[in-house]
Amino acid sequence: MRHDVDPSAPTPTKAKGLEARLADEARFIRSWLENPLLAGAVSPSSRFLARVMAHAVDPRGHAPIVELGPGSGPVTEALIEKGVDPARLVLVEYDAGFCDLLARRFPGARIVQGDAYDLAATLANALDAPPVAVVSSLPLLTRPEAIRLRLLADALDMMEPDGVFVQFTYGLVSPVPRIRKGHRLTWFEADASAPVLRNLPPARVWAYRRAGAKGRVFAAAEPAILARLKETRLKLEHEVKAEIAELRERADRLQEELKVLSARAQNGLADTLERLEDAEAELKSDLKVAASRTHVGLLKARDVLNEIEDRVRKLSEAMEEKSRKK
Repeated sequence: MRHDVDPSAPTPTKAKGLEARLADEARFIRSWLENPLLAGAVSPSSRFLARVMAHAVDPRGHAPIVELGPGSGPVTEALIEKGVDPARLVLVEYDAGFCDLLARRFPGARIVQGDAYDLAATLANALDAPPVAVVSSLPLLTRPEAIRLRLLADALDMMEPDGVFVQFTYGLVSPVPRIRKGHRLTWFEADASAPVLRNLPPARVWAYRRAGAKGRVFAAAEPAILARLKETRLKLEHEVKAEIAELRERADRLQEELKVLSARAQNGLADTLERLEDAEAELKSDLKVAASRTHVGLLKARDVLNEIEDRVRKLSEAMEEKSRKK
């Protein structure tokens, strides 16, 4: 007997992936329940947030990349997908269970169990060169401002001159204070990504570098709605330009047709005038001929009348002569 396969049923690969995600969620919840200040989040970062964090890191080169608080490894996975050699990764994790999980998932990376807020001691024997980036998923907002600033300072001090410290936050402002006791801090620069709305809850990624660093890690932050509005505006502008071009083409075509019609009308008018002039000349000629003929006729009629008058006079004289003789 044939059994149809339910298309909605999960495949073994999908089921395995779903099972892994659920297991990660359970680990995060358990870690958060045991120590909420250290765990910070109750679920791992989404792949959308992880990709934005990985975007801030240049995958080229050989310098180490330190990740703080990798948890189950979503950001680690995004870094590797972007092209980072796993051998460059130094993963600093406080939770022993997550350390074991990271070692199984990323055998090429170096796993360091320790306190990420004490970088100098934790990484004392873990680095063979200054890192080019420190990528942090630590819950910074659960710590005092002084500790957050010290962590950033320690990270920038140990990195290459152009190194970048990457940190995500669910807050609306920089998780590392930029103003301290009423004064703006000038020893580092920061810029932020656009909000990652597909992460729950929505988050934003900040990139910090030493003062004087050139360029920006992220483009100017722009809400997705503005990006869609710009795209719509550009599309409308393109359509309007195309319509204007079509109207101009039609106007040019009509103008050419009008020129042709005008030329034809002018040629027709010229022909009409020429014909009128010819008719006028012919009429004048006919009038002259008629006048000439009339003049000749009148002269002939006068001669005939003169001849008749002469005959009548002669006849009268003859009759008078004949009457006298009688």
